[in-house]
Amino acid sequence: KLHRMNIFEALRVSHDTQRELAARLTAAQVSAEERERVFGDLKRELLAHETAEERCFYVPLFEHDATVDASRHAIAEHHEMDEMVEDMEKLQAGGAAWMEHAKKLAHKVNHHLEEEERKFCQQAGKVLTERQKTDLARVYEAEFLTLRAGEHAA
Repeated sequence: KLHRMNIFEALRVSHDTQRELAARLTAAQVSAEERERVFGDLKRELLAHETAEERCFYVPLFEHDATVDASRHAIAEHHEMDEMVEDMEKLQAGGAAWMEHAKKLAHKVNHHLEEEERKFCQQAGKVLTERQKTDLARVYEAEFLTLRAGEHAA
């Protein structure tokens, strides 16, 4: 039987991309132009993922008492990351202040993903049905890919 991805597996794909980009953003042996390119990629990835995740994963979880607080907390962390990205955009790319912000952003991204996978997905797993898990994965992936493609056109 063909395995249909569930929402947690679908989210994990982008989570792994974010981890990889965050690591490259702050890696020592990276040229300034490569760092800027990685920052652009991370920005696009974060935006598409956050938006799709909020619409297709958090929104259904608002309907359950057990996951409403965790959903709010996760959305608050998305806003914090967005603000960190905006702060970095105002600074000289690759400069000392920018690098300091980059390290903070990478740390925040890793913390957020870790918390989401360890705690939040466990809680969500208890309130969503198997059917919902695969349906949400399909909706999330379509939304994410649309947002990601739209970003490239911008």
